[in-house]
Amino acid sequence: MLEFEYIKNCWYPIGFSKEFEKKKLNGLKIVDKPIVVWRTEEGEVVAFDDRCCHKRFPISQSKMLDSGNVECAYHGLQYDSTGKCVEIPSQPDRPIPEKARLHGIPVCEQDGMVWLWPGDIEKATGVKPPRTSEIVDEDLTSVPLPQIVKSPSNYLLLIENLLDISHFYPLHDGNIGDKANSEIPVQLEEGEVDGFAYVKTIREVQNYQQPPFLREWFHYEIIDRVHTHAMVTPGLTRVVMRVAPPGELGTEAERGYTLLHLHYPVDKENLVWRIAISCKKGHTPLNDATRSTPEVIAEMFPAVVAEDEWALERQQKMFAYPDDGYSELFLTSDMALRRARQIMMAMQREERKAPEAQHESLDKAVA
Repeated sequence: MLEFEYIKNCWYPIGFSKEFEKKKLNGLKIVDKPIVVWRTEEGEVVAFDDRCCHKRFPISQSKMLDSGNVECAYHGLQYDSTGKCVEIPSQPDRPIPEKARLHGIPVCEQDGMVWLWPGDIEKATGVKPPRTSEIVDEDLTSVPLPQIVKSPSNYLLLIENLLDISHFYPLHDGNIGDKANSEIPVQLEEGEVDGFAYVKTIREVQNYQQPPFLREWFHYEIIDRVHTHAMVTPGLTRVVMRVAPPGELGTEAERGYTLLHLHYPVDKENLVWRIAISCKKGHTPLNDATRSTPEVIAEMFPAVVAEDEWALERQQKMFAYPDDGYSELFLTSDMALRRARQIMMAMQREERKAPEAQHESLDKAVA
C-alpha cells in the first residue's frame, strides 16, 4: 500500500494575490495544520497558527478591528500584525505574558501568488517559492480558473495524473484527448532547481489531428506539437503546449498555452487545486475573435477537471482496502509518475528522520 501522506517542508501556493484583501481573515488547513492569513493595512500578507494562545479558538473566525488588530471572538485577546498579544480584557492591570502570541508561519508573495511554508521554519531559510512569472508577464494574457477544486484525494495522485497524458484516452476522449494521444512516445528529463528536484515529461508529435477542445483553442486541425509536463515542486506542476501547422513550430504561426497547476495537501486524503492559464497576448479562439483564448479555456476546462476529479476520488477510495497481494503495474509511459513518487516518498522519509532521531536521543537520556 502507498504509505504517503504529504511533504511539510515545502512552499505551497494558497491563492492568487488579488484574493487576499486588506484586513480580511482567511482560514485554511494545510498538512493537517490550521492557519489564518490576512493582508495588513500596509499591504503585507501575514500568516499564523489559527488558534488563540488562550483557549484554541480559531482566529480566522474572529474579528478584524479598525486598528488592524485581530480580536479573538471568545475572550477578546487582541493580536497585532506580528502575532503579538497586545490586550487581554480580563486582566487589564497585569502585564501581558511573553508567550501570549500567535505562532508565525512563513509566507511569501511572489509573481501574483501567495505561498506558505507549513513545516520546519528553519528549513525555509534561504529557500524561495518557484517562480510563476507567466501570471505577471505583460506579453501574456493570464486567467485563473475561477473554481477552487477541493478533492477527497491525496495530492500525490493529482501530481501523477498531471504528469500522465496517456489517460487523455479514455478519460478525456472527445474534449482534449483521443486514442492517438496514447501512442505519443514519452521522454523523461530530471534535474534540480532552487533545491527542489523536478521531473519533466516531453512528448513530441508530428501531423497530429487535434481533439475538439484543442482545435477551438489553437485553430489548426493538423499540427506538430511539443507538450511538456513538469513537477516543479510538490506545490506546482507546469504544463506547456506548443502547436503549429506541420513544420512551423517556432514561427509566428505557433500557438499554445501554459497551465500552472497549483496544489497543496489539506491532509493525507484531501487536496486543494487551482489553475492559471496563460497564452500569448492577442490570441483568440477559433470561433470568437472578440475574446482571449485563456478566457475561453477557463470556461471550457472545468469539464476536463471534473473528469480528473471523478477518477482521483475513486482511486483514493481503493486505498481503504488491504492490498492482499495486489501491486500496481508500472508501464513505460509511467516513468515520470514513478520518479515523482520516489522523490516525494524520499522527501517524506527525510522529514520523518528528525523527529525519530529526537525521540531516540530522549530515550537514551532517560535510560
